[in-house]
Amino acid sequence: MAAAAGKATWFAVWISVAVVAVLAVVIGVVVVMNNAATAPAARPDSAGIDETTGAVVVGTGATQVDLYVDFYCPHCQDFEDIYGADIEEQLEADAITLNIHPVALSGLNAASGTDFSKRASNALYCVADAEPTAAFPFYVDVFAEKPSGSGLTDDQLVAAAEAAGAPDAADCIADRTWDDLVAEQTTSIPENPETGGAGTPTLVIDGEYVAVTGDPQADLLSRIG
Repeated sequence: MAAAAGKATWFAVWISVAVVAVLAVVIGVVVVMNNAATAPAARPDSAGIDETTGAVVVGTGATQVDLYVDFYCPHCQDFEDIYGADIEEQLEADAITLNIHPVALSGLNAASGTDFSKRASNALYCVADAEPTAAFPFYVDVFAEKPSGSGLTDDQLVAAAEAAGAPDAADCIADRTWDDLVAEQTTSIPENPETGGAGTPTLVIDGEYVAVTGDPQADLLSRIG
């Protein structure tokens, strides 16, 4: 009986050890999965990309201007029409650093029928990675097309990249290399503090959310130090 009891005790001990080991493995897997789910998307190893925020960085001025845009968004196209010249002027004066966050809102993405929002935002990252100085000209050129309907084709995006000075971006554009980063940016659009909603275009200057009114002097220029 004593021997049997001893075996039972050791068996129970080994079962307990095995259970603890299995639990440890399960916990480890859960931790790894959670870390993977919350880990930032990969960023291009380029001077044209902010490693922390994932923004495409243009300029070196003191005032930080963050802009969240979707190339397919008509309001973003209007924003570029109204504010674009002033932004470009401030970049040339080295007064601002423009941090462009290219996003792909699901409704707009579906409306295009060609995944254009995500393809175009990915293309901007491809251009910034291949040649940082080409990122802003590409950004301006794509908006100048006022994409609608099915948007631009990959061939058109490649042509725009080449015209902007990034001929090596073609494979990246075709491969959709930075789609995960675009998705991350899309979920990171700051909320409007008054409405609680998030959308495009979103303008943030030196960390302060700016409710866009259509007046570049009030919304932008008056806030540049």
